Amino acid sequence: MPYTEAVPLWVRVAGDIEHRPSRASPYRARVRWFDPASKRRRSLSEGKDTHDEAEDWISGILKAAEAGIAPDVATMSLAEYGTATMDLALRGLELKTLDPYLAGWRRRVVPALGHFPVRMISNGAVDRTVHGWIADEQSRSTVKNSLAVLVRVMEQAVRDGLITVNPARVTGWQREYKQAEDELDNPRALALRDWPTLLRLAQALVERSHGNYQGWGEVVIFAATTAARIGEVSGVRVADIDTTNWIWTVRRQTTPAPGGLIDKNTKGKRARHVPIVEEIRPLIAERILAAGPNPEARLFTGPRGGRISTAVLRDATHWDEVVLSLGLEHLRRHDLRHTGLTWFADAGVPAHVLRKIAGHGSLLTTQRYLDPRELHQAGEKPQVARSWRGLEGLRGYYDLAV
Repeated sequence: MPYTEAVPLWVRVAGDIEHRPSRASPYRARVRWFDPASKRRRSLSEGKDTHDEAEDWISGILKAAEAGIAPDVATMSLAEYGTATMDLALRGLELKTLDPYLAGWRRRVVPALGHFPVRMISNGAVDRTVHGWIADEQSRSTVKNSLAVLVRVMEQAVRDGLITVNPARVTGWQREYKQAEDELDNPRALALRDWPTLLRLAQALVERSHGNYQGWGEVVIFAATTAARIGEVSGVRVADIDTTNWIWTVRRQTTPAPGGLIDKNTKGKRARHVPIVEEIRPLIAERILAAGPNPEARLFTGPRGGRISTAVLRDATHWDEVVLSLGLEHLRRHDLRHTGLTWFADAGVPAHVLRKIAGHGSLLTTQRYLDPRELHQAGEKPQVARSWRGLEGLRGYYDLAV
């Protein structure tokens, strides 16, 4: 497949804008041209919110055509463009480098940015994407390889004349990664203060979302009180909840993949058991009732029944704006997990049990959540929690956790 579809400079590309007030994006921007090979008239169009946006879109297509770039190439998504140009973009690399680069492209770049037109990818979009990889605890080498392949593909777009500057050449991500590592040395500092703060956050997110969808608040509360990742919350099925002992068996998580979100095994590749505290049991009971009789029904979904991811939650609730307004500007979705583990630790849950709840591979990772002043109490039974009331119900969990 050729990586560009050149239009001879003499080929005229015409553009027009149609106002359709009944549409969600009422300004249709359209370009038309005669294909010199097929002799057929071709066209492309996109809906835009404003007349200025429609004009900018047409202007970009016309400039690309003047440089010999066909309109359908100029509007390619990153995923399409990468498929068409990957051999050129990665030329000269050794075989041992190709595999991690291509894995980074498939598993991280395409799910995060693949749907964007190449010309619309900005430094800010790349910055946010890299930050998301770091927040999801991807390794330093994983982030490096994923960014490196994106840089090469976008550099090819510069050579092809689609863009003038490579937006993937971001700087400072190594410092951000070091900061993330430092924060994980003290994850307690990332936790929400208490139960009322969590409730305020959940309510504010609901109020900021389209249609005031209550499910977003329920997702946040469940994630924080079970120390779960957002993808694991999305993966909960009715059959995973034991309402007799109030235990959740974590079996799967939802993750981005080419073509959309998919379910796969948990990060540790093994199931784990998490206690459900008293405060959220009514919420869970209501969700099970609403899910119906199918034991494989999802407990938490988006407003249209779709899978949830951390990016979906962020965008649907305007997360960044909400946490800023609440004075929690540094709070990330993954910090809900830090919150749950910190609260479990403050309730007196022993380190070896907390490790099972978290699914940590190393006890050293778990011990970071213990209050240094109370490490000597790590082997005792839990007392009444400082952050919530219902943790006295955890006493029944100890027999199931061993």
